[in-house]
Amino acid sequence: MQQPYPEGFRKRRTQNWLVLGLMYSAYYIARYNFRAATPFLVTEFHFSKSDISALWAAFSFAYGTGQLINGLLTDRIGGKNAMLIGGVGTCVVNLICGFSPIISSFTTFSSILLLNGYFQSWGAPGMIKINAAWFKRSERGVFAGVFGFMVQLGQVISAHLSPLLLTGFTIGIYIVAENEWQWLFRVPPLIVATLMIFTALLVKESPELAGYDPQVIVDEVDDTNGVRVPLKESFKTIFNHPLIWFYALAYACTGAARHSVDQLATLFFVEKLAVDPQGDGTLKWIFTLMPFVGVVGSFVAGWISDKVFSGHRGPVAAKLYFSAAAVMLGGGLILHWFSGSLLLSGLLLLMVALPVNATHSIIGSAAPMDIGGKKMAGFAAGVIDSFQYYGAAIALPFVGRMIDWYGWDAWLPSMAIFCLFGGLAMIQLTRVKSRLRRLGLKTTG
Repeated sequence: MQQPYPEGFRKRRTQNWLVLGLMYSAYYIARYNFRAATPFLVTEFHFSKSDISALWAAFSFAYGTGQLINGLLTDRIGGKNAMLIGGVGTCVVNLICGFSPIISSFTTFSSILLLNGYFQSWGAPGMIKINAAWFKRSERGVFAGVFGFMVQLGQVISAHLSPLLLTGFTIGIYIVAENEWQWLFRVPPLIVATLMIFTALLVKESPELAGYDPQVIVDEVDDTNGVRVPLKESFKTIFNHPLIWFYALAYACTGAARHSVDQLATLFFVEKLAVDPQGDGTLKWIFTLMPFVGVVGSFVAGWISDKVFSGHRGPVAAKLYFSAAAVMLGGGLILHWFSGSLLLSGLLLLMVALPVNATHSIIGSAAPMDIGGKKMAGFAAGVIDSFQYYGAAIALPFVGRMIDWYGWDAWLPSMAIFCLFGGLAMIQLTRVKSRLRRLGLKTTG
């Protein structure tokens, strides 16, 4: 029977997680603004779909590599410091985009996205490491749903804030011109900076640092006191873990699908359906409902993996990957037959968002905590999440070329093969875990 938490613990944990979650949402506000700017980049700088896809591939490569490096460093310096370092860098890069006159070339903009990707990669390892110390394994699947909510909250805020900034507004006597897209990069850093202050003042890296007994959360990986370890110990333990690479390969498939949808959706509606991204309220609500549906999927998948599968993520993730592949293959045919329907196109993207974002949450946040515990969840998250962005870096140029060659009908089907591979990776992971149990070996994750 589980022992009750001490008085005030849940309230303090909620405060910790709320500030962390909002901080992580702010990272996404300062990321999805790039998506809102893509139609203007195409018009003003004459970037092609392949160029836009290549820009996001550059971001993804930098983010993935940063996850590997920064995830390991996070286990040494602590999650709080990691999130603050990333926040500073994110603010600087966005302000360069918002004020610098030298960003018009493809090479320069690629370099800026590389920097943004690196600094943004501090966020997930930092947040996941802190919460590994505050949540036990049987709670982490539901936590993954909360993680998914915070990720999508940033997308929702961006979906509503970006059109507002692009319609023009007045600050005192200063008038911001309509469609002055540079403001997409001037306001989000203010939000990030504000949340950094709250993070610095209110977040504690572990219950122990908040004044609670170190044993209030029992860590099945390493239950000794403290949350930081030497770099060598973290690297050796996580790199040699028998399950980490199955999760990483599957997460590469999540990244291929998730980022191909996220970063190309605005262009799809503008070019395929001739939607005005500023004037059509339907588009804004589609981008609002997509993350909402993703959050529902994340919560349900996390709860099922906690309560039905006793904290095992593989069986649930496999079903989600195969469901996503089926929707994408069928969706390609539907988009071909009913090419002018905004409502139907939006519905298909909602159906894709549910399974893809659910795998993003339970594999990207719950699995690293299960594998690394409170001391090594940073590097575990870095390894797994890096493959999400390596997958995106591989998939985006491929998907962009498929669209250039065959039109938007090829968009969803070109992503389905990645989801099929993700499902197969999770099936193999489940088999390996069963084999290890038969050999009498205890393996976290």
